[in-house]
Amino acid sequence: MLATPAPSPTPSSSPTSSVLPSPDKLVADMSAICKSDGLFCAWVLEWFPGAAWAPVVAGAITIVLILVLGFVIRNVSHRVIGRVVNRAATGGSITTRFRRGSPPEGIDVLLHERRKQRAETMGTVLKHVASIVILGTTALTVLDRLTIPIAPLLTSVGILGVAIGFGAQELVKDFIAGMFMLLEDQYGVGDVIDAGAAVGTVEAVTLRVTRLRDADGRVWYVRNGTITRVGNESQGWSRAYVDVPVGYASDIANVRDVLERVAKEIWDDLEFREAAIVERPTVVGVEQLSDSTLVFRVSAKTLPAKQAEVARELRMRVKSALDAAGIAMVPTA
Repeated sequence: MLATPAPSPTPSSSPTSSVLPSPDKLVADMSAICKSDGLFCAWVLEWFPGAAWAPVVAGAITIVLILVLGFVIRNVSHRVIGRVVNRAATGGSITTRFRRGSPPEGIDVLLHERRKQRAETMGTVLKHVASIVILGTTALTVLDRLTIPIAPLLTSVGILGVAIGFGAQELVKDFIAGMFMLLEDQYGVGDVIDAGAAVGTVEAVTLRVTRLRDADGRVWYVRNGTITRVGNESQGWSRAYVDVPVGYASDIANVRDVLERVAKEIWDDLEFREAAIVERPTVVGVEQLSDSTLVFRVSAKTLPAKQAEVARELRMRVKSALDAAGIAMVPTA
């Protein structure tokens, strides 16, 4: 009895064969797709009838055009975002000043810088989002043209996104808080703020953290998601107060006249008017009264964060004016 030959073993498929198609199958699939809905394939087949490589060449041309179109759309979107950012950074009354040819001065400079910083930060975020969306869509379109299944990839990305969302809730919270903080212009670089955890001058603002430097030079990094309230001492304008204690027997009208002259002198000083003071200082009057002291108050509206400088200058001028008028200051209780 003759022995039947043993069946030859069938080659086992490689582990990667279930992930990526074989080259022959890839070419066949690309040819099928090209013949069904390929615009360039129809042109190539018309130029080279019967050529087996025509569908592959047409598919390669389509992929190259998809990549080129994706990068062109990305660059165009970046240009559009850049123009919108520039317009937002120089909008409002600042634009009118620039068109007239005169540079912004005083408080307009600070407002312009704040608007510019906020617009540039938002522009950077928008450019990153546009790049991710456009280039991601381009990559998925290329994979689809290569007949590589993208459904498992999208499923994996979705699961990964959910996992990251659960594991990085604090990070997402910080980013959302940073976005609203920038959109609402709660504070900017150079502002003196009270963020609860720290008080100091803002040195840097990102979507995740705010960097502060306090009066001792200590640097604080505060996550935006942990800031529940902000006290901004530098937004718009500030106010300086100077209390002037004099003796109870002093002539109120005389003291008031002296302080009014000091207010007029510092307002007429162009160095302070253009660099620190917004309005002419006012003499409020008698702020406190006791059996031995009269306390007058002088108030000055200043540019943001200039109140300490103006207050020091007012104290020196008030001291000199009172000495010249023979009015003695007395210590307060």
